[in-house]
Amino acid sequence: MTRKILFLLAILPSVLFAQHTIKGTFTPAEDFKFAFLYRVTAETSLFVANADVTEDGTFEIALDKATIPGTYRLVYAQPQDQFNFDFIVNNKEDIVLQYDVEKGLTFDKSSENKIHSSYNRSMAMVNKSIRNYYGAGKEDKSGYSKIFNILKNTQEEFEKASDGMIANNFIKACSPYIPNELEDVSRFSKNIKSNYFSNIDFGNKTLQDSNFLIKTTIDYVIGFIDRKNPNASYMENVDTVVKAIGDNPKIKGILLEILWNQFSVEGNEVVTNYIGSKYLLDIARANNDNELANSIIFFKNASIGNIGPDFDIEIKEEKDKVKVSKLSKLEGSNNYLLFFWSTTCSHCLDEIPQLKEYIKSKEKEDIQVVAIALDNDLYRWKDMTYEYSEFLHVFGEGKWDNPIGDQYNVTGTPSYFVLDKDKKIIAKPEDINDFKKYFDGLIQTEKTETVSDKKE
Repeated sequence: MTRKILFLLAILPSVLFAQHTIKGTFTPAEDFKFAFLYRVTAETSLFVANADVTEDGTFEIALDKATIPGTYRLVYAQPQDQFNFDFIVNNKEDIVLQYDVEKGLTFDKSSENKIHSSYNRSMAMVNKSIRNYYGAGKEDKSGYSKIFNILKNTQEEFEKASDGMIANNFIKACSPYIPNELEDVSRFSKNIKSNYFSNIDFGNKTLQDSNFLIKTTIDYVIGFIDRKNPNASYMENVDTVVKAIGDNPKIKGILLEILWNQFSVEGNEVVTNYIGSKYLLDIARANNDNELANSIIFFKNASIGNIGPDFDIEIKEEKDKVKVSKLSKLEGSNNYLLFFWSTTCSHCLDEIPQLKEYIKSKEKEDIQVVAIALDNDLYRWKDMTYEYSEFLHVFGEGKWDNPIGDQYNVTGTPSYFVLDKDKKIIAKPEDINDFKKYFDGLIQTEKTETVSDKKE
């Protein structure tokens, strides 16, 4: 009896800690040094394990028995958001993969990933046939019917073959629109759009814990647009996405924040503020997410067409007296430039002398520069202000934790904001050259309008 117990104890660890592995080969080997594995969730990616890549380009990562099945991400270089790929881990099988910089990702072993990859390739081939049909511009009912029968059969076969697998969730969600009769390209495109979310369940946990819903949503919002009026299309598409998400508040907040960030990075203030004002601000407040709520408010307040947020400015008067005024109270110029900079910013130190020289050629009534230094070194800033005595200077103590920078949604220096005489934001140039080009055009327009007014 004792021997049997000892035998059970001896094999127990191997049963409890039974594991599968992820083995891979990178090509070319010399370009890869490490592999980091993350589990993808709706909110973030969670670190799981890492391995060094050997000289021959191979790596191996062991998975313990507690590994949660789902979508995983392998990061192989920096920055992480650019150099990675996703795949399925069911923790019931070993995975052997190859990643070639030129050829992409392939799987030598893994039923889940093989069937998912095979599905994507098969559907891509059928979709190519559909594009070729419409591209030919010839009506062929028999050929048309044949193509869509293949599409239907392909979808059904893969759904059946993947039954019980994680991959089945993605395959079903990708189920395509199939017309019942011959449709011209315009009608077919409209029906694809109207049926885009028909088979996508935004409440599906497997889809949520992957990049599927994110990619699908972004592709829809930016893919189906009227080129003549893109912003109206973007906003209409966002409304459609919100309706399709339904009663899934968590994923709704995540997807809308991603869309808000996408359009804000691209500088599309119209769509960004639409998403923020109509949907995301209420969600942020309901979740007590003050950081997101402030970002939405600050972005909107600093958008073109809004009055620039007010702040104090110290103005030197005669006999070195200093008067505290406000941006809103400034007078004497038709335009104002808010120039956000820092004494430690190399680009700022390159552009501020150019700005000084450019402003010298302008009349004071044309423009007044207000230079806001987002900084921590008061004495260095003070010394540098003497070189730019024609500017009004503000010390934005705290650098990135400064209320003026926050209110103007400044995320990098230098940053330019052009305001008119009423302190309304009229432009946000990218750099000194963009500012010069914009302002030269603005001055010419203002002079033309002045001459026209005099003639009248």
